[in-house]
Amino acid sequence: SKRATETTEHDSVERIFESKKVPVWQNQLTLRAFVVSFILGILFTFIVMKLNLTTGIIPSLNVSAGLLGFFFVKTWTKFLGKSGLLKQPFTRQENTVIQTCVVATSGIAFSGGFGNYLFGMSEVIAKQSKESNTVQNTKDPSLGWMIVFLFVVSFLGLFCVVPLRKIMIVDFKLIYPSGTATAHLINSFHTPQGAKLAKKQVRTLGKFFSFSFLWGFFQWFFTGGDDCGFASFPTLGLEAYKNKFYFDFSATYVGVGMICPYLINVSLLVGAILSWGIMWPLINEKKGDWYPADIPSSSLHGLQGYRVFIGIAMILGDGLYNFIKVLGHTLFGLYHQFTQDRPKVDTITGNSSPDLPSLSYDDEKRIRIFLKDQIPTWIAIIGYLTIAIASMVTLPHIFHQLKWYYIAAIYFFAPALAFCNAYGCGLTDWSLASTYGKLAIFVIGAWAGGANGGVLTGLAACGVMMNIVSTASDLTQDFKTGYMTLASPRSMFVSQLLMILEPPGPSTPHPTP
Repeated sequence: SKRATETTEHDSVERIFESKKVPVWQNQLTLRAFVVSFILGILFTFIVMKLNLTTGIIPSLNVSAGLLGFFFVKTWTKFLGKSGLLKQPFTRQENTVIQTCVVATSGIAFSGGFGNYLFGMSEVIAKQSKESNTVQNTKDPSLGWMIVFLFVVSFLGLFCVVPLRKIMIVDFKLIYPSGTATAHLINSFHTPQGAKLAKKQVRTLGKFFSFSFLWGFFQWFFTGGDDCGFASFPTLGLEAYKNKFYFDFSATYVGVGMICPYLINVSLLVGAILSWGIMWPLINEKKGDWYPADIPSSSLHGLQGYRVFIGIAMILGDGLYNFIKVLGHTLFGLYHQFTQDRPKVDTITGNSSPDLPSLSYDDEKRIRIFLKDQIPTWIAIIGYLTIAIASMVTLPHIFHQLKWYYIAAIYFFAPALAFCNAYGCGLTDWSLASTYGKLAIFVIGAWAGGANGGVLTGLAACGVMMNIVSTASDLTQDFKTGYMTLASPRSMFVSQLLMILEPPGPSTPHPTP
């Protein structure tokens, strides 16, 4: 028994920080944290925007945000400490606030639709199809209405998930793999051994960052146009180059391949070989038989139509399967949680009931801190209803085809879908925000009808739904990180609000087909 107690104390994370006082939630929101978050948020937004417009695969950036946030603030506080000007030490709670802000900022670059539904509204994209290509089904991106649109739809996800934070984190004990990994990393950084490890990691990060930057700069000297330079070098031969098989020497894609699981990389490779190596060349041989021979290859009535619709059908089919699977897993998990006997936790003290197994020292302390700074449920309800009403008034002025009752229907079902997405993300670390967005396209678009601007209505509804469910899962993931680093939920919530108020990214680039 004594040995077990010693082992538990040795493995306890919170006993390492026992001598350090947890700052109140207001002191976790510092000016330096927001300055660093703003700088890193811009950097990460550019990364997300490029990936969004090219591969469409956005890896988890939580760990990178936590690492870089620690490096910048630690360097600044070390300098101030040597100068004798340091007033407030750098804590792991402040580090958690930084990564929350950075992820919230870069998350808007994805859920904001800069690489999907906003471009789908543009006239350039609409010209690729002759069906429903009318004025009432198109709306070119403009910075003014996009900011207003994102401002009124990005807060809903925050308010609808706040009342469920205790259920997700404390009662159901969901894992949230990315949030848990980030919390472990932040906790390790703020120990003496972890600080040395972080210094080595940042040094390695700097080496590869410098190499990537210099390599991109070197390639620029050999670029004379769109089809010139290393990015268009026929690595595998001219015949393979005609079928888009070549290496573009992009360090970005190499880095994404390192971060993404190997199953995703293998799936992408198999898909590329099957489509560009086998299917498209065979379909191209049917020119004049399967489709007219006198139309350009970029037309949706030609080879491009086969490329787009076969790919979309596979994505939607797999998305529907995963939606049903995650929803079933969610419902089964909920049934299991409510039917099994599990420890009841006092919502005020954080202590377990005397007739049930006691919690570990770490869990007791984390639950007590996590539940101390309650966000009143009435604030979440009033905030949700207020923004919902504001959206129903504002959005029809931006999209005349999007009627107020379409928005009301979305907001009626959104909390349930946000809960499902947040719960599924806690189990699988996979947010299905884009799948819920496609669901809104089908339902609201069909409800409106093509003759009444159903295309634009469906895309706008997709934006509303994606912002709600994506923000909800991101905030719950951050709640998990804050739970394990003793960061206050209030500081998490406020930092998310402040970062959403920032401009979502660089000015909108010109839409491309």
